[in-house]
Formats: sequence, structure tokens, C-alpha cells
Amino acid sequence: MLSVVLATYNEEKNIAKCLESVKDLADEIIVVDGNSSDKTIEIAAGLGAEIFSTTNKQNFHINKQIAMDKAHKNLVLQLDADEIVDEDLKKFIRQVLAKIKNKEVLEESAWWIKRRNFFCGKFLSKGGQYPDPVIRLYIRGKAYLPAQDVHEQMQVDGKIGNAEGHLLHYSNPTFEDYLRKFATYTSFKAKQLKDENLPINFFTFFDHVIWKTIKTFFLIYFRHKGFVDGWQGFVFALFSALHHPISYLKFLEAKNAN
Repeated sequence: MLSVVLATYNEEKNIAKCLESVKDLADEIIVVDGNSSDKTIEIAAGLGAEIFSTTNKQNFHINKQIAMDKAHKNLVLQLDADEIVDEDLKKFIRQVLAKIKNKEVLEESAWWIKRRNFFCGKFLSKGGQYPDPVIRLYIRGKAYLPAQDVHEQMQVDGKIGNAEGHLLHYSNPTFEDYLRKFATYTSFKAKQLKDENLPINFFTFFDHVIWKTIKTFFLIYFRHKGFVDGWQGFVFALFSALHHPISYLKFLEAKNAN
């Protein structure tokens, strides 16, 4: 009755903990792998996942949607390989599954799930990083990803409820992990700017390199109280702000290369 779907690429450090957290819930596990060069496929297959191979795309939401399209069960849980389902969320999912089994009419088509984000040794509590709700649980056929941006939410046909429990998100356990993803995200944003044919002038330079940098840091560190999370909160706010100028400079580099 429950399909768990993932898109993966070189996730051998995370995939086992992720799948083990749902093995007692899932009736099928679908993994769409973007040509991993590590043991991701081997580990996932060993834990009962059905594997589908494709190319690794810069916008990984494309592969997530491919995985979502392959689900066969009534209820679908879409996960990232660095996420773990906690016990309260498991309990909530079982309650939804029981309603489906008893053929009760559900008011919701999908549910927001709170996330706890692990950054450089601790779960962040402020800076806009909690509760960080994401739509990941939905009735099959009622939600999809537009696949236009790496930070987009699912589009849902129907009412969205609120799930109990959390996804424990271990995306950046070390600063090295964060920098690797920072490079990926800024390169993707630079490509978006290029595709949008953003003009190169003083105003776009000021907007991306100065104004958005200052604004983002202020919002995360002060307005959303990122300072509560100590040095991790400061680093997160700083590099979130630096996302804008780095993306813009990569955009300039790509334009000059043409």
C-alpha cells in the first residue's frame, strides 16, 4: 500500500540508513539512480529496492519525478537518500495506511512533513531551517514536481494536510559535504541565469553581488534568529548569502566563455 521512491547519485554513505528507516513500512521501494560510481545500487538492491538507471541530471528533480512516476501503490513517500523517517512520522504514515485499507475517505491529497536539518554537527533550530516543511507524502497521482528548480515544492491536486513527526535530514554533516553541494547549487543557478538571458550591467551586478547577499544574511542570521545556533548558524547564514554572488560570477564566466 506504500511506495517509497528515491532518486540517487553516489549515496553509499546514506542510502542504507534511509532505506532501513522505512523497510517495515514500504510495500515497494523504487530507486532511480543517476549512474552512480560507488556502491549505491548494490546497497539499495540488497535492501529490497527496485533499481532503474538513468543519467545524472543537474536538476535532480527530474529523476525524482521519474521515480514518482514508477510508483504503483496507493500512498507514496518521496525521500532523499540523506533523510531518515523518525518514529512519530512512521506512526502517522501507518494511520494513513489504515484509513486507506479501511476505505475511509481522506480529506487530504498530500501532507507537509517537518524536517530537522543537520548541519556541521548539530540540528539547526533557527535561521529558517526549522520546521522546514516539505511535501513528500501524497496519494498516488495527486502530486508532481515541476522540475524547474532544485528547491521547488510538489504541486498538489487537492487539500494538503500536516503530518506528525519529522524527516531527519543529514544533508550536510560536515562542511566538506556542504561545500560540495554549494558548488552544485551555484552552478545550477548560474545556468538558470544564463538561460534567462540575464543582462550584464551595473544593476544586475549590484542586485546579485551586493544587495541579495546582504539581504539574505540579515534575514537568516537576524530576522530568523540564526545566531541562536552558534557558529553553525553564522556559517549557514554566511554561505547562504554567498550563494548569490558566487552564482552570478559563475554566470559571468559562462557568458564570457561563449
